[in-house]
Formats: sequence, C-alpha cells, structure tokens
Amino acid sequence: MRFASRALWLKALLLIMVASAAAQTQAERTAEGLRAQLRETEAQETQLQERARQLDEDLKPENIERSLALTGSTRPEELREQRRRELEREKEKVRQQLEQLAASRTRLQAAIATADAEAYRQSASPASPAAPTQAETSAAQSTNPPQSPAVQPTRRARRPRRRALRRPRQLRRRT
Repeated sequence: MRFASRALWLKALLLIMVASAAAQTQAERTAEGLRAQLRETEAQETQLQERARQLDEDLKPENIERSLALTGSTRPEELREQRRRELEREKEKVRQQLEQLAASRTRLQAAIATADAEAYRQSASPASPAAPTQAETSAAQSTNPPQSPAVQPTRRARRPRRRALRRPRQLRRRT
C-alpha cells in the first residue's frame, strides 16, 4: 500500500515536471523563432542600406552623365533629368522600406524580450499544477464576472456651510 502511494506521487511529480518542461521549451521556441526573424530583418536592412549608398553614388551628376554617355539624343538634359528623377524615386522607396524594417526590428526586439521574460518566468516558477500561467490567469479573469463591491454604510449628507456676507472694504470698521 505504501509503495503504491509513493509510486503514484512519483508519477504525478514526473508528469508535472514534463508539463513544465514542455511549456518552457515552447516559450524558448517562440523566442528562437523571433530571433530568426530578427536576423532576417537585419540582413534585409543591410542590403537596403547598401542599395541606398549605391543610389547616393549614382545620383551624383558626373555618374548620371557617365551612365548616359553611350545614349545618343538631341536633348541630353532631359535624359539626365529623367534619370535623376528615377534614381530619386527609387531612393525614396528604399528609404521607406528601411523605415519599415527599423519599426519591425524594434517590434521584434520587444517581442523577444517578452518571450525571454516568459521563458525565465516559467523556468523560475515552481513546478506545481496549482500555479496558473499568465494566459490562464487572464482567461479566468475574462470569464468570471466581477465581484460586487462591499456595501458601504450610507453617510448622512452634510449641509453646505453658509458663507457670511462680507461687507465691502469701505464699509468695514477700522479698529
């Protein structure tokens, strides 16, 4: 009988440890997936920064002239202006993409910090089934109706004080 109860407790403890390890690895997997996305974002950002540098170089007047040197035209000024506008449009698109990637990088860094904190919280919390996770706590709060506040005894309302009528300064007595 004693052996059976010990075996039952041991199985329960083992089950609890496996469940907490599974939850911990899920949080760690989430953080690792976010880190992979961050690496991809940073690689794209590096490529776009290099493209922006190349466009800055291409926008120099001597480079625009050099790129159109082999193109024959009766209006070379218009061709140069058209090429400059094309390069400026492309540079603006690259700048917008860089801004989007920077915002994405910031969001990913915040999400990684949150995922790391959750993984740490799960690893630091005691392995007991009584300790609910953050998601379980918020779900329980949303399904339970709010408790009614304790009934406070009613107090008698105070009557407002009457203000004494003050005399104007000229009519006051001087003592």
